[in-house]
Amino acid sequence: MRKSSTVCVHRRRMATGRASEPWDAYVRELGHNLLRARSASNLSQERAAHAAGISSFTYRKLEKGESNPGTPANPRLRTLVALAEVFGITVQELMPKEQPGIALGR
Repeated sequence: MRKSSTVCVHRRRMATGRASEPWDAYVRELGHNLLRARSASNLSQERAAHAAGISSFTYRKLEKGESNPGTPANPRLRTLVALAEVFGITVQELMPKEQPGIALGR
């Protein structure tokens, strides 16, 4: 498939929601992992966010697995590393175990 064809297929999948479903589930699980790690660290959302250098609003959205209502989260690597450091765990421990299966070329 040519690159332009791949882009068109990707856009159609995103428009129908089928391509984003695995990502939605993945970031929701990431949110649950954040909640568990934060609870184990006895931190409020505000304290965790402040310690990681992000806003409380951003942190709350990450725990919900979204960036805007109805839009799945896509956190920066720097944010994930900072949060893992705050919680005293590795990034690998923070991330969901299952891969989302979103690569177009698979």
